Amino acid sequence: MPSKPITLFPQEIKLLTNLGGRLKLARLRRELGADTVATRARISRTTLYRAEEGSPAVAMGVYLRILVVLGLENDLAQVAVDDKLGRKLQDIGLTIKKRARKSERET
Repeated sequence: MPSKPITLFPQEIKLLTNLGGRLKLARLRRELGADTVATRARISRTTLYRAEEGSPAVAMGVYLRILVVLGLENDLAQVAVDDKLGRKLQDIGLTIKKRARKSERET
């Protein structure tokens, strides 16, 4: 049974396309052929091409394997490291519990 098509917004498509393009440039700068990278990443050459095009159907694990082959896996560790918005939202929702005074607890 074919999988359900992935629907993305134009901005998301652009992000994936740019990521794929950067992966391709990194491969070319290292003077690695598509066959070499695909073999080392244990993926098909077609999957590599799809990743370099920014296909949303390519699994995150495939992108990780390509990054490892290119020596860029630590770049993935930087994703969402400095989540300023998330911390602000968390701080808004935090409630500080007040301790009851000793005299109030005894009664």
